[in-house]
Parts: sequence; structure tokens; C-alpha cells
Amino acid sequence: MQLAPELFSNRKFWAHRFGVAPQLPMSREEMDDLGWDSCDIILVTGDAYVDHPSFGMALIGRLLESQGFRVGIISQPDWLSAEDFKQLGEPNLFFGVTGGNMDSMVNRYTSDRRIRSNDAYTAAAEGGKRPDRCVVPYSQRCREAYKGVPIIIGGIEASLRRIAHFDYWSEKVRRSVIMDAKADLLVYGNGERQVVEIAHRLAANESVSELTDIRGTAFITKHGQREGWWEKNSTSVDTPGKVNPPIDPYAMQTEASCETSKAETEKNKEDEPKTNIIRFHKVMPKDSSKSVIRLPAYQQVRSDSVLYAHTSRILHLETNPGNALALVQQHGERDVWLNPPPIPLTTEEMDGVFDLPYSRVPHKQYGDKNIPAYEMIRFSVNIMRGCFGGCTFCSITEHEGRIIQSRSEDSIIKEVEAIRDTTPGFTGVISDLGGPTANMYRLACNSKVIEASCRRLSCVFPTICKNLGTDHTPLINLYKRARVLPGIKKILIASGLRYDLAVLSPEYVKELVTHHVGGYLKIAPEHTEEGPLDQMMKPGIGTYDKFKAMFDKYSKEAGKEQYLIPYFIAAHPGTTDKDMLSLAIWLKRNGFRADQVQAYLPSPMSAAAAMYHSGKNTLRKVKRKGGDITVPKGIKVRRLHKAFLRYHDPENWPMLRDALNKMGRADLIGNGKKHLIPTWQPAGTGGQGEGKRISRRSTQAKSFRTQHVRPNSNKSKAKPRRR
Repeated sequence: MQLAPELFSNRKFWAHRFGVAPQLPMSREEMDDLGWDSCDIILVTGDAYVDHPSFGMALIGRLLESQGFRVGIISQPDWLSAEDFKQLGEPNLFFGVTGGNMDSMVNRYTSDRRIRSNDAYTAAAEGGKRPDRCVVPYSQRCREAYKGVPIIIGGIEASLRRIAHFDYWSEKVRRSVIMDAKADLLVYGNGERQVVEIAHRLAANESVSELTDIRGTAFITKHGQREGWWEKNSTSVDTPGKVNPPIDPYAMQTEASCETSKAETEKNKEDEPKTNIIRFHKVMPKDSSKSVIRLPAYQQVRSDSVLYAHTSRILHLETNPGNALALVQQHGERDVWLNPPPIPLTTEEMDGVFDLPYSRVPHKQYGDKNIPAYEMIRFSVNIMRGCFGGCTFCSITEHEGRIIQSRSEDSIIKEVEAIRDTTPGFTGVISDLGGPTANMYRLACNSKVIEASCRRLSCVFPTICKNLGTDHTPLINLYKRARVLPGIKKILIASGLRYDLAVLSPEYVKELVTHHVGGYLKIAPEHTEEGPLDQMMKPGIGTYDKFKAMFDKYSKEAGKEQYLIPYFIAAHPGTTDKDMLSLAIWLKRNGFRADQVQAYLPSPMSAAAAMYHSGKNTLRKVKRKGGDITVPKGIKVRRLHKAFLRYHDPENWPMLRDALNKMGRADLIGNGKKHLIPTWQPAGTGGQGEGKRISRRSTQAKSFRTQHVRPNSNKSKAKPRRR
């Protein structure tokens, strides 16, 4: 994989002489106290400003400060005029605009498109403090405030909208957000490398229009082929060969092909030192740094869902920093150009980012107001980033990448001690040592050559790749070291656990269960049936059963009564009514009752969103004919699928009785243990009058028509409880 300049290797900007700010300023008064006459960079965010590395604007702000720049924060401004965007004056270099830690639409709306009454990222949880798709109006107000200042957009909201994308809330395909925001550059993924390079190059008097070669960025150009670039249409498929043909965009790697690639690579090293032939993707182009794949235009994917599915598939295959090509997509008379993904941070760079002088508390302007998101993470530690699971409904991989970036053990322990010694209200319990996943810390491909050439969408589906290192020893050692620190009573693990990896390490499961579970452990099988699990790229329920057996065994050995809390998704693409019924039967048989349930929500740019929009399986080559999958859409089916997850709720019984009769499963209606729901209805529930007994009706077996359900809530996990 290509090397990148060390993140902290730049000569500091002259303003470093002002020193470190206690908190990044949010007012002119604070700037005056620091001796600043202006800000070099102003970050505009849809979140309340919390000076903590778990909040994106704080991490990027402190990183830019460490490079010598004066950084100000404009948090949750009034977007109806440009006045709030002038409060810190004109920035010398650029405005950095982000929606915040969450996508603003997911943050504001439920899966039923209802407006939420609160906002976890706002002081006092007050709702309505940010606009819809807030990157767009924020950027427009910045332009109104100071016309000549470059505007750089980033964060998860921009990252997941970097090309034409399906927007669930409007049920249509929207343009790349850089077009709507009229921004100069879009930073996608974790943006440390990009923003540091952008800042230093602008400070060196380069024009923002010249910054077209930075990895992990997107920009707008005039439509047409750029001089010196070799362009390939994404809809063409090439034949194998050794004469440096372009990548087959549809090629998928299997474990066997990984082994073949490794063997061929070793042979090529001996026979042809300058040639690196990896058969499954037909070799990189001769000069990949000047090769680009042209995606179908926005005007095409807007009206053609099959082309949209194809485009989504190509995008996901071009996400490995080791082999990804640039992508370009036409929008009217202009092109949106995406450079390849950024090079992941090294452990030393990750340590440097997390060791910056954060105050670890909300900005003083909020006083004693509670910020729920801060309360949730203030005693937790982020130990890694990225995910190679590739779950199709999740956006972590699209944003953070598949290559795991881990901090050193010493850096993590240092942060635990900082929480213990400086964080108000600490009682001795660390709420989490984790990240996107609990147990991918320091896991990676065993071969850097294979890692740099692989195009698998997941390292663990359909099976765990033989080239994946699954040694949990570094994580076990970290847990052991952290839990014996003076003043630390308990280290809990609250991040999502990848249990198909955990079962490969009984020692890890024993350490986890014996010392790091507070009575309940959340886990996400997501479903029990093969159809939806295949579309999610999740392991079968048998792996969950294996993990549960280990969990119960080690809990008993530790003398503890502990329970697993499984989460499930309703109405995911590939899910039928029969699948949901089978899941409901499994839940009842295992004694689980879900208090809250989640219905699938298509997050922008995710693979499952393309399935939802097109009805095509994007995990395989997309064709006009064939590859169709069941996609539950429509309020009736969505409610039915959620009702199956809450089979125990009397409010759902009338709907379930009707569905079971239509499905030919009236045998599940009755008052015995073998039945799913009873024949009687409690008074005042389900639209019934005083407690009525409902007669069992047998009907001719027929399938309940699957209209299409509206996907999922924002992955707000369900909380089943034991009966």
C-alpha cells in the first residue's frame, strides 16, 4: 500500500506561538482572551461543541491546532441568515462544515419519518437546533457571509453523500452533496490526513482549485475527460490477461482466490520482480494513479434503479486504499470527481490524534445543561476505528474503511488514567473500551500484499477469510492491564461484539464474560433466517448459539447470572413475512421479549439502501434480468414485520391474527405454550372493546402480499428482556 507523509511531520504554522487554547473559542471574547485577531480556520457543526475526541469537530479542531493553526468553532448556528456565521469574523484559510457525529436526517427523524422530540447531541437534548441535510444550508450561509472563503465539507453526512445517492426521506436519488452545497472540496472518511494537507497547502498560498490530488476528497470539474487520465466505463467487463488490463469491476474474491493471489504474487516476485499479477482482479492498470472509472451519470441513476444498484456496487468495490481507482460521475455539465480513499493512520498517528490536549468536557457556554451524547461516552475510550465486517445496512465501512486502525496499549491506558483523574463524576467504572466493534482491535490481514489487492466486501462473510489474523491476545492483554489500574473498579465492554470472531478465542470470551459484563451483554444476530442474513452479510444463527453456549459456560464458572440481549432488524431487504414469523417463533421459544424494535432504515450510500431502492442483490453482478430480492416497503408491511418482533404486545395481536390466518398459520393462534399469540384480546387494546375472545379462523393457505416496508430506524437497537 502507498505510504503517506507522517501526520505530524509538517512544519507548524506560525500561529502556533499563541499556544494551546483551554477550549477552542466560540466567541470573539474568547478569541480576545487568547490574543487572536482572527481565526485561520472556522469549523461549523450541527452538534453542541464537546471538547472530547469522540466528537469529530473537537478531534479535527485540536489536530489543526497541533499543526499551528488558530481554530474557532461555530456550533448549531441559526441557518436562516448569515449573521451567526460572521460571529468569529472571516477565517484566513477556510470554513470546515460538518453535520456532526450523526447524519442530520437520521438524527432528526425516526424510521417512520416522524420528527424526534429531542436531540442527543444538543444541550438539554433540545430538538430542532439543526436543519435538514444541514451541510447544505450551513455551506450556503458561509458563502453568503464571506464570498471568497473556501468551503470544505466533511463528516459522516458529507461522506455518505459524496456521489448521487438514494435519499430515503424524499424517496428519490439526490445529487452529490458537494453540488447542492456548492462547496470547494468534500472530505470523505476520517479526515485527518486530508484536512492537515488542505490547511498547509492553503497556508502556502495555493488556490483551493489546485487541490485536486488529495486522497479522500471529492471536487467538481467541467464535464469531460481530464488530460493525461485513462478513463474506463464502469459498465464494461474485461477478460483475464497479463497485459495490465483495467480492473473487472464485478470481480469478487473468495478465500480460494486469496490463496491463489498469494501464491502467484510470491512466484511473480521471483520471476518478474517489477510485475505484481493478482489474477482475480486481472491486474491493476499500468498507471493506476492516472486511471479513473466513470460511473453512470446522475441523470441516469436518478431514473434507472438498476443502474443505481450497479453504481453502488462499483463504489463499494473501489474502497480499498491499496488498489482503489478514482471515480467520476457526471452531474449535468459538470463532473464530481472522487479521489481514492485516504491511507489509514498508523498506530503512532492514532496515538498522536487521541493524545491531543482535549479538556474532555462540553464548552463552558452550556453551563450545567446536560448533553446526552456526552453523558453516554464521557467514561468510555475509543481504542480503534474501521470495520471489515461489511454489514450491508451499516455505514461504518463506507466512512471509516475496512482496514482496522488501532491505538497502542500505552495510549489507551493513558486515557483511562486521564478519565480517572480529571473527568467530573467518575466513580471508577469505564463504560466501554471499544469502537465500531468491540473485538477487532489489532486484527488485520496476514499479508500486506493480499490486503492491498483484495476486493472482498467482507473479511468474515460468507466465512472468515483464512488470511485474516484473528488473534485476540493483544485485546485480552489490554483488558487485563486496564482492569487492575488503581482507582478502576470495573471495565465494561459496550461496543458491538463480533461474536463470529469471538468464538475463535475461548480465552477472550472467558476474560470478557468473567470481568467485563455488567449482567447483560448486547449482541446483534440481526435475524435468524438465511435469506435476510445473506443480504445483511451476517453469520448464521448457529454461530450465535455457539457463542451463547460459551457465554453461559463462563458465566456459570464465574458464579454470575448474566444474560445476552440480542438485537434484530425488521423489514431488511431480503426479508419475507415467513422470515419474520420464524424469527418471532425463535424469540418466543428462547423467552425473549423486545421492548423496542428497529425497522431497517436505508442510510445513504449503503449497499442495503441500493437493494432497497432497486430490488436487486448488489452483492453479485447486477443484471437487468435476475438477481431480484424481496424488498419490504410500505407502512402496512413495515408495521407487520415490527409486530412479529413484538409478538407479546396485545396491541399487535389483531394484526398478527389476520396475518397468520392469511399465511395459513392459524395453528399458531391459541392459548397454549406452543402458540405464538392467544385467541383472546385484553380490554382496551388492539382496537378491541371489553375483553373479547377472538375465534380461531382457518383460512385457505395463501401468502400475505408483501407491499414494501420502509426501512429501519437509525440502528437504535432493540432491547429484548428475559421473561
